[in-house]
Amino acid sequence: MNLRSAVGGAVRPFLVALLSGLLSAGSAQQTAPAQSPTSAPPQSVQDRRVRSGTTAAALTAQEQATLQALVAKVRPATVRVEQCPTPACSRTNGVGTGVLISPDGLVLTAYHVIQGATVLSVQTEDRTRYVAQVVGYNDQDDLALLRVSVPAGTPYLRLAAARPAVGDIALAIGNGNGAFLKTKVGRLTGLDSDAGRADFPPGTLELNAPLIPGDSGGPVVNARGELTGIVSYISVSPQSRQPQSYAVPVTATDPRLAQLKAGAKLDAPVIGIGLGGPFSDLFFLPAEGFRKLAPLLKLGDTPGAFFTSVSPGSPAAQAGLRPLVLNADAERISGDIVTAVNGKRIVNFSEFQFAVRAYKPGDTITLSVLRDGKPLEVKLTLAGRSTIRN
Repeated sequence: MNLRSAVGGAVRPFLVALLSGLLSAGSAQQTAPAQSPTSAPPQSVQDRRVRSGTTAAALTAQEQATLQALVAKVRPATVRVEQCPTPACSRTNGVGTGVLISPDGLVLTAYHVIQGATVLSVQTEDRTRYVAQVVGYNDQDDLALLRVSVPAGTPYLRLAAARPAVGDIALAIGNGNGAFLKTKVGRLTGLDSDAGRADFPPGTLELNAPLIPGDSGGPVVNARGELTGIVSYISVSPQSRQPQSYAVPVTATDPRLAQLKAGAKLDAPVIGIGLGGPFSDLFFLPAEGFRKLAPLLKLGDTPGAFFTSVSPGSPAAQAGLRPLVLNADAERISGDIVTAVNGKRIVNFSEFQFAVRAYKPGDTITLSVLRDGKPLEVKLTLAGRSTIRN
C-alpha cells in the first residue's frame, strides 16, 4: 500500500497501520476479473459477499476421464479473444476467451473482456485469426456476444437445457497467463453466488477449477459437453487463500441471450466516481470503521461514502462532486461524503454502488451529501458506463 502516492502527500505511520487494519476488517473477500444486479439486493452488504460452497470432493478417475474425453469436442469451439487488429496483430492490448455457440459464428464471452475495445479479433484452435464484431452486451451480467465469419462446419457448443447442480463436474478452457486454449477441470461448489460488489455480476456459479487472468469469457461445460457458464471473475478467501472461480450461468432459454442476439447493448448506470489507491479495498467499510478513520482524516461524524476520483465530463463532474483530497498530514481538506441515494441511507462505497445500480442510464437521482459538514442535495442524471472515460 502506498498512501503517499494515492493522496499526494506524506502520511503518519499510525494512519497507514489503521488503514491496514480497516482493510482487513472491511474486506471478507478479494475479487477480481478472471482476466481483470438484476434482482433486488439483500439489506446487508455482508449478505452479498461470495460464500464458499461445500468442500468439494476430489474428482474420481472416471470423472477425470469423462472430462478429458470432452476436450476434443470443446477446445475446437473455444477461441482466444484479443483486442488486436487482423490480419496484422503485432501487439495485443487485452486477451480473453470466448466460445462459439452457433454454426453462423456467434461467440459468447465476458463483457469485461471486450469493454472499451476499438478493434477485436479471435483466434480459433488452428491459430487462424478472424475479425470480430460486437453484436450486443450486458454490462450488469458481464456477457457479450460477438460475430465472427468462421468457415462452415466450424465446431460450436450447444447451450445446456437446464441449470447445473452443486457437485457437478465441469470443464473450462481459457487463455490464462499466456497459454493458448488450456483446459482445466473441477467441480461446481456453489450456485447463485454474489461477489458483494455492484460492478461484478450476481447469481454466479462457483467452481474450484484453477482459473486465472486471461480465462475470462471462456466456457464452463458440463459432463454432456453443453455450455453451462461463462467465466467471469475469481475470488480469494483470506481464510484459506485458495482462489475460487465464478461463471455467469447460461442456458438455452436464457432471455439475456435473446436480448444479445437482438443487438441489445445494455450499459450499467454510473455517475463517474472511483475509490482508489490505499482506499480501494474499503468498499465495505462498516459504520464503525468509518468512525475510527474519521478523526484522523477529518471526515466528520456521519458515516457515508467517500471517493478519491471523479471522471472528467461525467455526471459527477457536471454536478460538482468533490473527491477526497488530503494534506501533508493526511487530513481531509476537501471531499464530499454521500449519505443517501434518493433517500436510501448508505454508509460506504459498496452500498453507494448498489444504490446507483438499482436505476438505469438516463434516470435522474438525488444524492444527500455532506460538504464541509453542511448537508446539501445534488441531482444528477446517470450515464452508461461505456460513455465514461477515466
